[in-house]
Amino acid sequence: MLLVTSRETRRWVIPKGNAAPGVALHNAAALEAEEEAGVCGAVCPTPLGSYRYRKRRGNGASLMIDVEVFPLAVSQELDHWKEQDQRERRWFTLADAADAVEESDLRDLIRSFGASEFKAATRRTGMLGAVANTSGVGSMFAWFQRLLPKTGNFFELFEAHAVTVVAAADALARLLQGGPAARDHIREVIEREHDADNIIREVLQTVRKTFLTPFDRGAITSLIGAMDDAVDEMQAAVNAIDLYEVTEFDQEMRDMTAIIVDGARLTAEAMPLLRDVARNGVRLHELTERLVRMEGHADDIHAAGVKRAFKEYGATDTLRFIVSREIYKHLERIVDALEDVANEIDGIVIDHA
Repeated sequence: MLLVTSRETRRWVIPKGNAAPGVALHNAAALEAEEEAGVCGAVCPTPLGSYRYRKRRGNGASLMIDVEVFPLAVSQELDHWKEQDQRERRWFTLADAADAVEESDLRDLIRSFGASEFKAATRRTGMLGAVANTSGVGSMFAWFQRLLPKTGNFFELFEAHAVTVVAAADALARLLQGGPAARDHIREVIEREHDADNIIREVLQTVRKTFLTPFDRGAITSLIGAMDDAVDEMQAAVNAIDLYEVTEFDQEMRDMTAIIVDGARLTAEAMPLLRDVARNGVRLHELTERLVRMEGHADDIHAAGVKRAFKEYGATDTLRFIVSREIYKHLERIVDALEDVANEIDGIVIDHA
């Protein structure tokens, strides 16, 4: 997480400020991040939460300020920005960022953002393998492991697939921000979808061969299937953008993509927690509840975007309206798939927590 120092007290804070009239709060937050921290990216329109702090005015008054916090997935760090001579910026781990800020509510909010190391998922080894590596008795464990019923590596596969979902979502967000690198972003989404296909193929093969599974076989295939649907729709979206050579994107499209980025992050955080559903049931429910809430917010944005596109292009540029509607359709289906992931996780929690 990126923090900046305040101009007067030099304490660590998040970029923030007052929204200009008529500017959506999440867009105002993104503007503050660019001006104060010199970063750009996809900002999710669904807030993480809010906190309060006391601010001293120039007239001597000390007033309580309410701050809504929005997650922004950084895709670019600027070399020069408006307040670079007035502040310091620094990347922290989530734990260190929570310790660095003074406001207790903000500290709790940072900690709730999630600290799972899902990027290491594809490098994990099974429990017996880890023991063998550290104890130096690999040959004995290899012999012993051959005697055990096959249990599969489902958790590793879930987590690896989540990594592809996050990476594809990030590439999709960079694409919709515009710029000359569109071809590379489209290619990355397609490559990530191919990676996801390989993973789901291994999951389905493992389900057929495995004697003991951690969850019901139907729950395993439904969960990985919902995740794969999200990546498939990301590929469908970039294919449509490529086919119709779309280079300009509505704000509503960017907002929906930002929700997708944050939804992918939540999915990736949830996957390692499935290793111990009983212990992590509360946190899993928090993540799925947020995913469902974000899907409802995305529905509103989708409706507003299609309506605005119809008013602007429906009578004068019918083809542009049809293309815009198709892109909105794919973005909506991505969010719907992420909600399906949340529902599948909830089902597992109900059965096993």
